[in-house]
Amino acid sequence: MPSTDLTGRNALVTGASRGIGRAIALALAGLGANVAISYRSRPDLATQVVADLEALGVRAFAIEADARDAAAVERMVESVREQFGSLDILVNNAGMTDDTLILRMSEDSWDAVIDTNLKGTFLATKLVLRHMTRARWGRVINITSIVG
Repeated sequence: MPSTDLTGRNALVTGASRGIGRAIALALAGLGANVAISYRSRPDLATQVVADLEALGVRAFAIEADARDAAAVERMVESVREQFGSLDILVNNAGMTDDTLILRMSEDSWDAVIDTNLKGTFLATKLVLRHMTRARWGRVINITSIVG
């Protein structure tokens, strides 16, 4: 199977300061893509991921952005475009769970899960598709879990 070469492509992976998002960011960088990562609450972990990405010879940076906040998502996308010049690949990985029985789940918890997992994906995708359509190239990858 031939290897994919992403040299010259620019990617954004949301929720990539740890776990699956971190692994995806490293895989994209290993294929040559420059990678921006977003995080919500752990700048220390995000800083380490950026160092790991740069060690692979690509450009990388981290940006704090809450996927539930439309203004933050817009700043995130514009920041990637400013730093890299384009945004070719979006991986919607930011997500959360609040594992409990529905009888015990509060409406606020429900809203937080839906806003992060669904609204965040919608907001980021809508913004990047404008740029990808103009560029006539782009990829959007949505990550989910068995919980979803």
